Formats: sequence, structure tokens, C-alpha cells
Amino acid sequence: QVQLVESGGGLVQAGGSLRLSCAASGSLSDLNAMGWSRQAPGKEREWVAEFTIGGSTHYAGSVKGRFTISRDNVANTMYLQMNSLKPEDTGVYYCYAIRPIGPNYWGQGTQVTVSS
Repeated sequence: QVQLVESGGGLVQAGGSLRLSCAASGSLSDLNAMGWSRQAPGKEREWVAEFTIGGSTHYAGSVKGRFTISRDNVANTMYLQMNSLKPEDTGVYYCYAIRPIGPNYWGQGTQVTVSS
């Protein structure tokens, strides 16, 4: 089992920055990838960014160049640095972990609100 806990969300003005954290615990050694998704009100969940256990990173086109995903292996924590935030970045941000077999693990989410 893997437990994921997000933090760092909040209210920020357009153009501002936030850093989200995802603290992971449990059996992390077998994971294939970890990443972030978000869900805006009334919309489907949207993938944001991911890094694979091999070390490669991937970003959705809407956040590329503004968001950076990173991890601290010692602290078992994943981060999402979000710069140049836009109102359309508003939503609940979830971290997830992909395992070889079975459903993904998900955190409970953290709210990000960007005011114009």
C-alpha cells in the first residue's frame, strides 16, 4: 500500500507562484511513475505532469514551461512548482502513483485558486 498526502494549495493572484507537495509513504520501490492531475469545477480530471522511475519527466502542453515536477527521494516527497499561474489553472490538484498491477494510488487533493 502507498499513501499520498498533498499540501501547499491556496489562493494566489494571476502571475504568482505556488509549490505543491505530495508526501508518500508505504511500498514505493515498485512504482512505475508518479505525477499530478487536476480537476477544475465542472470539468473532467486533467493530467498535468509526471516523472517515471527511470527519471524522465513529462508535462501537459498547457503547463509546459511554467510548471516543474521534482522529487526528494530522501524525504519521499514529490513537488510541483507552479509559476506564472493563470486563472485557468484553478482546480483541485491530486498526486498519483502508478504501480505495475492494480489501480493507481491517489491523494486526497489540494485546492489551488488563481484570481484574475
